Amino acid sequence: MNYMRTGGFSMLPEVVKNLLIINVLAFIARVVFSVNFGIDINDYLGLHYWESEKFRPYQFVTYMFMHGNFGHLFFNMFAVWMFGNAIENAWGPKRFLIFYIFTGFGAALLHYGIIHFEISGDITAMEQIVNYPNFENIATFVSQHRFAVSQYYPEIYPAYQEFKGAFSALQVNPENYEALNISATFFSKYLNHFKDLPNVVGASGSLFGILLAFGMMFPNAQLFMLFIPFPIKAKYFVIGYGALELFSGLQNSPGDNVAHFAHLGGMLFGFILIKFWRKKGIY
Repeated sequence: MNYMRTGGFSMLPEVVKNLLIINVLAFIARVVFSVNFGIDINDYLGLHYWESEKFRPYQFVTYMFMHGNFGHLFFNMFAVWMFGNAIENAWGPKRFLIFYIFTGFGAALLHYGIIHFEISGDITAMEQIVNYPNFENIATFVSQHRFAVSQYYPEIYPAYQEFKGAFSALQVNPENYEALNISATFFSKYLNHFKDLPNVVGASGSLFGILLAFGMMFPNAQLFMLFIPFPIKAKYFVIGYGALELFSGLQNSPGDNVAHFAHLGGMLFGFILIKFWRKKGIY
């Protein structure tokens, strides 16, 4: 029987080793910039929604090497080390690196495709309010939208407070011209703020691609995981993890900051690329 214990190989293959180094250095840089300059480089190198003023094409690559906190970095890199060793040793460094970047890119595409589906209605509604402010549209939006505004966003918070007063005035007199102008000005600012909010970071998309590859290449390998009290075959672990991510993504629970569809995107694009390679007889 083929067993694989958590820990991976004793020797680090080339790409996995360099991925670990780059991700650790990127995290150190984030800490240094935050502590010394008050700058969060995740805001520049994380991947923003494509309609955001903060979006840059290079973020499709740089986001894969940025992380939110030490725990996020540690568990991602531990898994890349544990499973990536076997994949890179089987494929070689060039093919493994192509797979890693491709699945990370695919994860971002699916994640923001879902984000676009979720927020495009709100964006359209706000654009209508900005261009044609009226109480009915504003009231409908307010009743359906949970504003992502707090004192931690000083660039929008004062305008939001002013809008709340204007909205109260509109409830008394829907034709209040000044209140309508204040509302339109707020929504013009909030629209940009709202587009800027999504910002994905981390190697998780590529990691889930690696997990998918491991399950396809070594389906009967027995995994011993800390959070599972019994050995489990890799194929069942991957299927179960994928199903859990799909369920969690569809739940869309408030406060859940995990990019579940990015994880699924990594798996999906990994599956597509492996099937393509197999069809071409590459391996």
